[in-house]
Amino acid sequence: MKSEPPTPVSRHAEFDAVYQRYSREVWALAYARWLNSDTALDIMQETFLRLWKQWEAGEVIVNPRAWLLRVARNLAEDFAKSAFRRNGTHPPQTMNGVKSQAPMPLESLEREEMFAQVREVMDELSQPDREILSLRYALDYDTGEIADILAINATAVHMRLSRARQRLAERLKAQGVAQTP
Repeated sequence: MKSEPPTPVSRHAEFDAVYQRYSREVWALAYARWLNSDTALDIMQETFLRLWKQWEAGEVIVNPRAWLLRVARNLAEDFAKSAFRRNGTHPPQTMNGVKSQAPMPLESLEREEMFAQVREVMDELSQPDREILSLRYALDYDTGEIADILAINATAVHMRLSRARQRLAERLKAQGVAQTP
């Protein structure tokens, strides 16, 4: 003869009965491991939450006491391995001092605006100045590679780069673009 699935009311009553019967024992097991009542309470609550979820999923647990104690023991051990346990929490003053590797939004915006101004000034430069500056700084070619591309000697590359940088700097200064150190 097949038994009927428990009704929600009987499931709640059964859960309450199991909780009343074993919660102190589960708490004591966790407390014995950590000697901290708050940690023991957290582990106990998580243990009973998992029991409820198992019952909701239709799992039949023949010996709830053994199941609860095993889960609580495992949770207590997992807590020892958790990053939260190892690292804990830090006060807001400490966390506020942690710097991101990404630039701040304001820094990103300022950088984008400066690049837009540089592009605008680059458009005003002569084609030979744009070409040599682009080869050197946009494409990161060295002097020898630029000399080969433009079919000029390395000394001429240095001279043209120097003059092009000077003209670019003068125009940027005239537009009020600050130089970076």
